[in-house]
Amino acid sequence: MSEFEELGSEEVPRERAERFYDRVRANIHDYVERKGTAVEKTAQFLLLVPDVFILLWRLLNDRRVNGKNKVLLGSGVAYFLFPFDLVPEAFLGPIGYADDLVLAVYILNKLLGDTNADILREHWSGSDDVLITIQKVLNAADQLVGTDLLKRIKSMVK
Repeated sequence: MSEFEELGSEEVPRERAERFYDRVRANIHDYVERKGTAVEKTAQFLLLVPDVFILLWRLLNDRRVNGKNKVLLGSGVAYFLFPFDLVPEAFLGPIGYADDLVLAVYILNKLLGDTNADILREHWSGSDDVLITIQKVLNAADQLVGTDLLKRIKSMVK
């Protein structure tokens, strides 16, 4: 059982979120270095995974985000943390984070309907503007996870 499965419905403490962030970042960097050009197109998106995860976590803990959106954010954080999802990292390695990334970006896009974009920018650790990053992932979502899986992810965020 992973450290996050033990948490159940409890809040994810900052220290554990940061450890998860660091571990995922290291795993993805190692994976991209090992695979080289074989994952070149996917690598640019996989490298966003840790930053998107920590953005969800930070927004979940921001008092300016409403309760309805916190439910979505909490679901996104949980999806990252639990080892078995639509494309499980436990079996596929870091490439399995593609569905986590797409789901998280759909959540962030929905959040923008009633949350000021400056709040997202304030918590964003990535190098490009968070809104541009969200749009890039949305545009590539079909290639990252496939049409059928994308439909399932979209239905999860409705």
